[in-house]
Amino acid sequence: MTTALRALALASTSLLANCGGGSSNPLDNPSTVANPPGASGQRLSFAYFQRCINPILIAQLPNPNASNGGASTNTCAGSGCHDTTTGTGGAFRVVPGAQALDVTDPTVTPDLIRASDMYKNFYSAQGEVVLGSTTQSRILAKPLLLNVLHGGGLIFASQSDPNALLIKYWISHPAPLGQDEFSTATYAMFTPADPKTGACNTQ
Repeated sequence: MTTALRALALASTSLLANCGGGSSNPLDNPSTVANPPGASGQRLSFAYFQRCINPILIAQLPNPNASNGGASTNTCAGSGCHDTTTGTGGAFRVVPGAQALDVTDPTVTPDLIRASDMYKNFYSAQGEVVLGSTTQSRILAKPLLLNVLHGGGLIFASQSDPNALLIKYWISHPAPLGQDEFSTATYAMFTPADPKTGACNTQ
């Protein structure tokens, strides 16, 4: 073997060793990847989602473009749309029968909420959000057909649709910086400031 080939082989071995994980075999799988939660950024309100946004996702909504004058209805949680098991609507998934949780009950811990179907809906919905940008958030842009295709067609006739206003408010009112999605500060999004009885604010 020539000197140049030996140098190349040594460099390749060194490179492979750096690519591997914790094992001595450079071609082995890496050690378990740590994926800690984000250290910065704001969170959307779970309480507001549960009371004000999830009902939109499971409601039968009239199709403003229906040829029969609006008698046709769509639901985001439909089997051909975003139903978690039979939906064909991409990554956004909804568990239609998700049960509401009493977020004011101290026994309903964040861990308990995170294990629930309602939280699955929340987590999937926030994946369709660009925090602070309502027009770039697919959860709003798609049903409004704002420069993006939507298999379900037009759902909200305009940005002033009552449901669109609720989604806009949710996107633009995250929890205070440094607080999680369960922050009681987000209860101010209701009037009165009670996630069980308060009305959903839109402005």
